[in-house]
Amino acid sequence: MFETLFKKRPTVLARYRGGPLSEARERFLDQCAMNGYSRSMLHKIAWIQLSIAHCIDINHGNMTTRDIELAVDGRAHFKHSSNNMQDSQGTRQLFIHITTEWMRSLGCLETPAEVENSFSAQIAAFTRYMRDERGLSPVTISTRCERLAWFFESLPPNHNSLHTISIADLDTFIEAKGNQGWKRSSLASLADSLRSFFRYAESQGWCVQGIAAAIESPRLYTLEGLPKGPSREQVQHLLTNTRGDSPSDIRAHAILMLLAVYGLRRGEVARLQLDDLDWEGERIVVSRPKQHRIQSYPLVSTVGEAILRYLREARPRSAHRTLFLTLAAPIRPLSALSITPIVRTRLSALGVDLPRRGAHCLRHACANHLLDSGFSLKQIGDHLGHRNANSTLGYTKIDLTELRKVAEIDLGRLL
Repeated sequence: MFETLFKKRPTVLARYRGGPLSEARERFLDQCAMNGYSRSMLHKIAWIQLSIAHCIDINHGNMTTRDIELAVDGRAHFKHSSNNMQDSQGTRQLFIHITTEWMRSLGCLETPAEVENSFSAQIAAFTRYMRDERGLSPVTISTRCERLAWFFESLPPNHNSLHTISIADLDTFIEAKGNQGWKRSSLASLADSLRSFFRYAESQGWCVQGIAAAIESPRLYTLEGLPKGPSREQVQHLLTNTRGDSPSDIRAHAILMLLAVYGLRRGEVARLQLDDLDWEGERIVVSRPKQHRIQSYPLVSTVGEAILRYLREARPRSAHRTLFLTLAAPIRPLSALSITPIVRTRLSALGVDLPRRGAHCLRHACANHLLDSGFSLKQIGDHLGHRNANSTLGYTKIDLTELRKVAEIDLGRLL
């Protein structure tokens, strides 16, 4: 790699090869090149490695994060404040990040022991129960465990056993979240997560009996919410506005087409694989984790063209089989969380005013369009991959045409 970067500068090449830890530095550069780092970034990494190699010693035990920070701060560049404090701090963070990743690749980074709290074993057992016996989705399991961690962190130090936890502790925690601005629906979901855990804890004899039944949550009314999404005209404007030539626009257009045409969830888009596209049969296969099955759709020509353009012009070369990848190194599958800002920023740029402008609002827009086109609730639910028909009923409240017909019925003879 040194030869590739500095072949036209023999003096510089000799300096990099003659510096400390030459082989270790070059191996890491090879890894960075394989991960898709640009040539300019590889130059910067090589410079940071050579600068810091004089300050570290990997032959006397593993390095901690603190050791790396001390080595970086020991360089003259960071000993005194520079004229531009912000630039100096940014460079320092880059030094620490690159050095940390380098030490990790060498197996020389000492990972601090994970701090175990008093309830780690119970959370782990509950996780296995949800996964193996209940068959819940990874998202549901992760969400419940995260909320449990928040609750246990809120407890006083003397609460080191589930038997010491009272319903008052749970009420205080839920009330605190309400005071922080959580909506009733979020508080109800939080209470449900806690109730699920303590119901399991009771069955294991870990806590006081009856505590799960005593957990109260705000009252929610069936179908009280109104599914809101952009209008059909706004969706069309959004899709037209993302037909740019930059890699980010090309990728965003393909993602938005999948969200708007098929009403996919963001996680379903993120999980799409290259093998899920049947070009000859003109089909696309979607994994539905909530239904524990896969669903096949006809590959709409406009969607297929958007994906083909992304594959040809924007998708980085990579061994990953996931369809959508990051555009900057290190190249890796695009996460579901990264899809939300792709939608939000583009809707905001168009001035679309909605309470929520994430990926899910395009799912609502898809359902609204199907309803306006005359499809039945059963057909809409099947298209969206709903497990329960009740999940589709909420859209009847925005079917104004049919609601007007109901309002026009003469009920005089029934009175």
